[in-house]
Amino acid sequence: MSAQAEAWLDAVRWDERGFVPVVTQDAASGRVLTLAWMNRAALAETIRSGRAVYWSRSRGRLWRKGEESGHVQNVVELRIDCDADAILLRVEQVGGIACHTGRERCFYLKLEDGRWVETDPVLKDPAEIYSKK
Repeated sequence: MSAQAEAWLDAVRWDERGFVPVVTQDAASGRVLTLAWMNRAALAETIRSGRAVYWSRSRGRLWRKGEESGHVQNVVELRIDCDADAILLRVEQVGGIACHTGRERCFYLKLEDGRWVETDPVLKDPAEIYSKK
């Protein structure tokens, strides 16, 4: 990439580890699907491919959303906040499942009377999603 082509990447206020938080939202429903992290390479690849690519802290590498599950996130719009230190990624969630638990979104637990309660159903058993074929 040329210096001019990378100017938009330079505008991001990366944290001390080189990451920025990304809130991913379903473009049709407006529901928040997940919170993830991107580094410079993940953000550049997301724009290049048109599909969400994150930095997986557990894997220690780029994570192309849906690479194992098939539940890819096609980018509809990408925004940055006023401080340039957080990204909003609006996506089309293929298959309607964003969470590795088989749910629509990762935010399926709600605090009620001092305890976490599951509010969203499992749409597909994770064992079926991640079974080796």
